[in-house]
Amino acid sequence: MKKILYRKFLYDCSIFFLISLISASIIIWVFQAVNYLDLIIEDGRNYWVYLNYSILNFPKIASKILPFAFFFSFSYVIAKYELNNELLIYWNFGINKINVINFFFIFSLILLIIQIFITSFVVPKSQSLARLIIRSSDYNFSSNFIKVKRFNAALNDVTIYTDSKNLDGSYNNIYIKRNTKNLINKKQNNFQVIFAKKGFLQTDNNMPILILFDGKSTNVVNDKVTNFNFSKSQFDLSSFSTNTILVTKTQELSTKELIICIMGFQKKGSLFYEKTKTIRNCELKNLDNIYTELYKRLGVPFYIPILMLISLLLIVHSKERKNFTKQRAKIFIYGLAVIIFSESTLRFVSDTFQDNIFLIIFPISLMAFLYSYFLIKFKFKNR
Repeated sequence: MKKILYRKFLYDCSIFFLISLISASIIIWVFQAVNYLDLIIEDGRNYWVYLNYSILNFPKIASKILPFAFFFSFSYVIAKYELNNELLIYWNFGINKINVINFFFIFSLILLIIQIFITSFVVPKSQSLARLIIRSSDYNFSSNFIKVKRFNAALNDVTIYTDSKNLDGSYNNIYIKRNTKNLINKKQNNFQVIFAKKGFLQTDNNMPILILFDGKSTNVVNDKVTNFNFSKSQFDLSSFSTNTILVTKTQELSTKELIICIMGFQKKGSLFYEKTKTIRNCELKNLDNIYTELYKRLGVPFYIPILMLISLLLIVHSKERKNFTKQRAKIFIYGLAVIIFSESTLRFVSDTFQDNIFLIIFPISLMAFLYSYFLIKFKFKNR
């Protein structure tokens, strides 16, 4: 009978937790997906790229929502059980409160392992695949590439503007600014400004070319200005790359690569140090970001058992007490404070392991303190 009661309690909490997690993640994902529309509108990529890129970002959103959804769900269900006198059934069947706490604490440790797996393997892999999709996708120079009365800077070093668009697909009053590098003086900017009364976009052997008519080109090279007029000219767009960030970010590196990078700089001259040369972004100046990313994956999930123990504080207080509502509010505030604190600790991550020891020990110490409180409150008291 006791096993049935435990399963019922865990089932209600887990179902509400999964519904809360999936619902909140989908809502945030939809808002994020709207921002990803720039991949279609600005960069001109196809809808499959947009869809796959958006879906691959869902694990990251879910992993960020999980701690709050976990605390909110379990604290809500436990409070509901207390208000509906359902917890009395457990106590009447002789179930000790410390046994309930141990049962849910073990469940939180299992969820801790699952969260570490998600943040350490699933999320980095999905982020890496999302970047790979963008990197390998083709830039679509469609008819809506040039926006009317808007400065389009989707290409590196190129800005395009047009006053209006005709029914035949041609454009009126086109302005193009192209930045060019100065090999002699890198601080000095060279640029080209092109104006054309009319133009249209065509594709020649999959090469996008902007055909311009009746215009003028102004070139500034090493502070020397040259002008020339043209009746017809071509501006090749295929030689320019997009402004989309295509380089590998630290958050896209695998956990194994992050650990090798840290160990390599800890022991220079070792085998790990030689492997760091093959890992992107594994640089001494980026070491603080690597520690932050590793702490985010392996350290922050340790606050999940703490959130479970805080929600279990509702068992301590009976609804018969006058201040039960106030205690519920305090417990909810404690949980929110822990969630906010766990995220804010990312700012205190340093680039040395010794300086980060406190951030590693603190959640374990807080977990031990809360569990000791329950032991003193129930187990020793019963003895």
